[in-house]
Amino acid sequence: MSLIKHSFDPSRHELFTPKNTKKYIGKYPIIARSGWERTFMRWLDSNPGIIAWTSEGIEVPYFDPVRNKQRRYYPDFVMKTIGNDNKELTYLVEIKPYKEVMAPTLSKGKSQKTRLYEASTYATNSAKWRAASEFCKRRNWIFKIITEKELYK
Repeated sequence: MSLIKHSFDPSRHELFTPKNTKKYIGKYPIIARSGWERTFMRWLDSNPGIIAWTSEGIEVPYFDPVRNKQRRYYPDFVMKTIGNDNKELTYLVEIKPYKEVMAPTLSKGKSQKTRLYEASTYATNSAKWRAASEFCKRRNWIFKIITEKELYK
């Protein structure tokens, strides 16, 4: 069984079927792991400015400081568009809740377990995003994190 099929949980995820199949350059099935990802997939599929896209189609190696080992990160999307200068632009896109892109706060109302979870999640995500930024920089791509604040403007 492939990794992607193994990680599909029908109780939490749904399959996405693009209408513009020529624009989708990835493997099937396309798994939307959240409503936010599904919304972004619909935008990618219907936006005439997007010439190609894939979901979880790129592997970025990174060092996870929480688990203290080398791991692999699969950003949510890669999309290609044409810039104002008629040159192709490639974006590596991660969809994340806003609360996970900000450093956690140490409020007194949080349990120790919650504070540790938030701190470790932020440390791991920060390591992934540094690696993705470097990955993109070497390829002249753009790394972008999109939260619900940008997604639903």
